[in-house]
Amino acid sequence: MDKQTVHLFVFDTLSDWEPMYAVAAINNPAFQQQPGRYEVKTVGLDQEPVKTTGGLTILPDMTMAELDAAYSAMLILPGGSGWGEGRHKQASDKARELLAHGVPVAAICGATAGLALAGMLDDRPHTGNWPGELEAIGYKGAAHFQHQPAVTDGNLITASGTAPLDFAYQIARKLEIYSDQVLEAWYGLYKTNDPKYFFELQSLCDEAGASPAPTVG
Repeated sequence: MDKQTVHLFVFDTLSDWEPMYAVAAINNPAFQQQPGRYEVKTVGLDQEPVKTTGGLTILPDMTMAELDAAYSAMLILPGGSGWGEGRHKQASDKARELLAHGVPVAAICGATAGLALAGMLDDRPHTGNWPGELEAIGYKGAAHFQHQPAVTDGNLITASGTAPLDFAYQIARKLEIYSDQVLEAWYGLYKTNDPKYFFELQSLCDEAGASPAPTVG
């Protein structure tokens, strides 16, 4: 099977902690149903280096203009400054294009404001940080706002900025990275820190004849 690419939008002030559970799940072959099925490539508005809120410098692999729906398994949009002011309109427009072509899009925190500003959340179930943040920029989808950490509606995943693990859970489920049993054990481990879930993961991998990494991190 050819490797499929998950695209991660990167920009100055990106909230680097928000997509990282998901990125690790995609890139780390431990516990995966089809190890190596996916890879992550970073996408910038241009190819200039960007600096995250955490102070990391990232050199984008490609530009948003180069991103072709035919070669994308998913676009991940992290939070950060500027979404509510329309500074990342090119990314929101690309999200609309990908969704129209049946490609999943996952947005967390401020990125949900970017989608709201573009009118993409007016008529579908979604979540975000809180309805008031979105209403302040003229969004009309409050009736569809779900007070949940993360929500999947068809090919669109949205999440609160306080829920990076739940965001990753929805992404992993959409991409079918793990079996259902492994996904629940993986989520349970990181959500509760209960070691029983690690041993459950180990047992599931032993049954499948797979060899997980020495640690889950």
